[in-house]
Amino acid sequence: MGKRKIKTERRPEILDAALAIAAERGLDAVSMRTVAERVGVTPMALYGYFEGKDALLDALVGLLLSDLPAPDPSAPWEERLELIANGARDTARRHPAVFPLLFSRPSVTPAAVLVVDLLYQALLDAGVPEAHVPRVERLVSTFVLGFAVSEAGGRFSAGSADARSRRGGPEPGHLPAHHRLAAHLDAAVDWDAEFRADLEDLMWTIKAAAARGTG
Repeated sequence: MGKRKIKTERRPEILDAALAIAAERGLDAVSMRTVAERVGVTPMALYGYFEGKDALLDALVGLLLSDLPAPDPSAPWEERLELIANGARDTARRHPAVFPLLFSRPSVTPAAVLVVDLLYQALLDAGVPEAHVPRVERLVSTFVLGFAVSEAGGRFSAGSADARSRRGGPEPGHLPAHHRLAAHLDAAVDWDAEFRADLEDLMWTIKAAAARGTG
């Protein structure tokens, strides 16, 4: 028996509906039933476009990643990585409810595989030994996605940066490192500047990985 043919003509509309439901009610509210209701079809009709919820979620991951800017392959590898990283951060800001899927879904869609390939190529061009490229790519992706998810989800909000409330007790012996760093912890944070600085540190890490391979 041949594999069932998946329809495509209404897939963009269906994915937009899933994004809207996630934005309004959270990712847990996205189901075949709720999406079918949003686009005005029966749940069974939706299975003509997606084999199930997992396929729908994978398609959402692909949609998010297809939104990332495509770097010029002739540009320096640092510029290519920076463009992808900033693009991921922008996408997380636009779709904070759905972006965490990138942590939980495998990179199986064409768009996802393409992004990983672009990262692989940038790391190869940086001189990272082939055997270490997959590991370093995971390092890069985990940092970029983690920062983007944390920022979009509110972990980096002004409230969470209130180090005074975290220090708790007034005694210097209580959380001594917090007391020592008080002036720095209580300072306002420019998240754009911090992301740029973190990317610079990440570039140094990549260069170190490349240097170890040539030593």
